[in-house]
Amino acid sequence: MTITGLKARAIAAALALAFAAPAAMVSQPIPAHASDIKVVVNDQAITSYDIARRKAFMRLQRRKGNLTQLATDELIEEALKRSAVQRAGYRIPDSRVDAAFANFARSNNLSSSQLTQILNQAGVTSKHFKEFIRLQIGWGQLVSAQSSSGKLMSEQDVVAKMLERGGEKPTSTEYTLQQVIFVVPQDKRARLPARRKEANAMRGRVDGCQNTISLAAQLRDVTVRDLGRVLELQLPPDWKKYVSGLKTGETTRTRDTENGVEFLIVCRARTVSDDRVAQLEFSTEAIESGEDESGAKLLEQLRKNARIQRR
Repeated sequence: MTITGLKARAIAAALALAFAAPAAMVSQPIPAHASDIKVVVNDQAITSYDIARRKAFMRLQRRKGNLTQLATDELIEEALKRSAVQRAGYRIPDSRVDAAFANFARSNNLSSSQLTQILNQAGVTSKHFKEFIRLQIGWGQLVSAQSSSGKLMSEQDVVAKMLERGGEKPTSTEYTLQQVIFVVPQDKRARLPARRKEANAMRGRVDGCQNTISLAAQLRDVTVRDLGRVLELQLPPDWKKYVSGLKTGETTRTRDTENGVEFLIVCRARTVSDDRVAQLEFSTEAIESGEDESGAKLLEQLRKNARIQRR
């Protein structure tokens, strides 16, 4: 459901109908010298060049109204979010942003280079859009971390969401997992390389979960845990990127943890679609994009405490 952590449709909402017409039709070159400071938000400057790129972004979205005002207000809001994300210590790596950018391009039947060309021709620039993606990921993480609700959407909200999308229930992969731990005590961490070698050797002999216990019994200080069934939507973030996409009988790569060296085995992977998947997906979607009620409240709090100077 994610594009390296961020849903394609969450970003797609920001570029709805963007590719309905040739980019040349909306292309309006931005003067390179347009860089006067227009607003300062908590020491972050918003320039006329920033506003011009955001206006180009809005034209690509077919937005109506006073685009200068709308773009300025939107950039002020993003500056507030950016300050909060940076203070919280979130650093979204370029690799994750690039992956989201590429996935978004694919969802619109484009290559990354084609999407870059469209954005550049429209005066948005791929850099501007990537920074938009970076902020959306960071804000979603911040809101998710600070949200104490963790509540699923109501049944009525789920039905409304499904109707918006044609009545189809979303699907997710359900994994049945085993965890294999090559135990390394904290005072024996120098043994990690050797244990990692042992773990990788065992991975090469694993063929599903039927023989895991017997393989582990031949080794010293190896623990096998049955983790049961878990939806991809519920996988812990530190394992999700390794498990997602695996098939029955496959394993994750080994990882060094506080327990020692670990890897997971996919005993079974199957696609499921039910009401709980819908609740989880739609609830997670709201939090990941940072556009749920918690995000709105946090943004309002940031606005009240902000220093915003218009020039």
